[in-house]
Order: sequence, then C-alpha cells, then structure tokens
Amino acid sequence: MPLYEHVFLARQDVSAQQVEQLVEQYKGLIEGAGGTVGKVENWGLRSLAYRIKKNRKAHYTLMNITAPHAAVAEMERQMGLSEDVLRYMTFRVDELDEEPSAMMQKRDRDDRRGGGRGDRGDRGDRGDRSGGSRPPRRGEEE
Repeated sequence: MPLYEHVFLARQDVSAQQVEQLVEQYKGLIEGAGGTVGKVENWGLRSLAYRIKKNRKAHYTLMNITAPHAAVAEMERQMGLSEDVLRYMTFRVDELDEEPSAMMQKRDRDDRRGGGRGDRGDRGDRGDRSGGSRPPRRGEEE
C-alpha cells in the first residue's frame, strides 16, 4: 500500500481540541477505507508567511498515512469542503519516518536550551571598541 505524509493547516480561531477532533475525523475516514494512520504530530499554532483567507496564524498537523489512493483522495476532498482547514498537502514517500519530524526536533532543542529565540546566554566582554575602522567624515583629519 502507498505511504503518504500529509500536512494540514487549521484556522487560528479553532481550539486545540477541535483540531484533535478533525484529526480523529480524518483518521476514521482513512481507517474506514482500509488504511492506517501512524504518527500524528501537532506542531501547534504558528505564524503563516502570508495571510490565507484573512488568517495570519494556523494550527499545523502532520499525519503519516498508509492507505490506498482513493482513501487519501476522499480525505483531501473533505478537507477542501471544510471551512476549518485552510490548506493541506500530501506527499507520497518511499518510507515513513517514525522519528520526530524536523519541526518537533527544533521545538525540543529550543525547550532544552531554555528561553528560545531571545535568550543568547552570556556573550562575554566585547572588549575595547574604540579605534574602529570607520572612514573619516568630511572635514575630519585622517
């Protein structure tokens, strides 16, 4: 049976529980058609690169699917009809990766570091900054 990685974006104003209900709905659809859903990763509420249907953020979810093409096509058809799903994309892959995705590894790395983006730690003394290499201004001596 073909293997797929499927990512979908849900509107920002739906709750995390509603996103889980969407996942369960689509999971039931796939399993009803003879497929299976392996790993499901919720990447959380993230900013979009550009506005989609007046939304600046979306709930991202990744699903690993083993199913016939007809089941995936039906799931995509229903996602297209749903007002809660902004975008979706399905990739056919040669093998499914059961390890955490790059998005989850990044989140784990940020959690271990403590603080995330703004925390750069102790950067030490920057030393004497006088005598820089700025070019002389007009009227100044070199």
